[in-house]
Amino acid sequence: MKKIILVFLIFTTSIILSQDKKFGIFNPYKIGFLYNKAQDNNFLFDDDNYLYATNSYKAQFFYKLGTWKKLDFEISVQPQVQTLKHQLFNKYFVLESEENYEEKRTEFTQLKDMHLYAFELGFILKKKILTKLDFQATIGLGVASISKRTERLAKGFTFIENGSLGLSYQTTKKTFLYIGSNIGHVSNFDTQKPNNGFNIVGYEIGLSYLLK
Repeated sequence: MKKIILVFLIFTTSIILSQDKKFGIFNPYKIGFLYNKAQDNNFLFDDDNYLYATNSYKAQFFYKLGTWKKLDFEISVQPQVQTLKHQLFNKYFVLESEENYEEKRTEFTQLKDMHLYAFELGFILKKKILTKLDFQATIGLGVASISKRTERLAKGFTFIENGSLGLSYQTTKKTFLYIGSNIGHVSNFDTQKPNNGFNIVGYEIGLSYLLK
């Protein structure tokens, strides 16, 4: 999985960089902003051992890849900041066999604020439903850094993975409103310990502006 993510990031970045001047990395056809709110307590992942909640703020730069059988393909470059809240409820998740387990139990059972800084690439598929309404599916992969350690994830380097489904509506000649839901995962693929990771489900809303 780690190799797949690295290949995807390198491949998609090379596509953008290799485009001609008109459609190069400094010439997105659309820019936008996306807000996402998600947490671990949801209908898919509901672990009573801990709290993990996130508010994500993403800048978006959109590039067209092409069209196939009435499906439009795009890539979005998404630098972002995530504000996180975490608290361990079950102190026995930290085993007595771990080094400094009492110190860790005290640290992790306190409600803490954290940040995650990430660079994400989103592979977008769009299908027109009505004249101004598109169905949109996105798979996002990125590299990130998390500011504090938890019982499930080490501080520092990590990966993010996101999948989103939503609707994009053209509100004016130049502007678009996006509303959707997402599922996400954060882990470091054993580059550090621990690496239990976090799974989240949430909703998102975005605004974008057409440049071309």
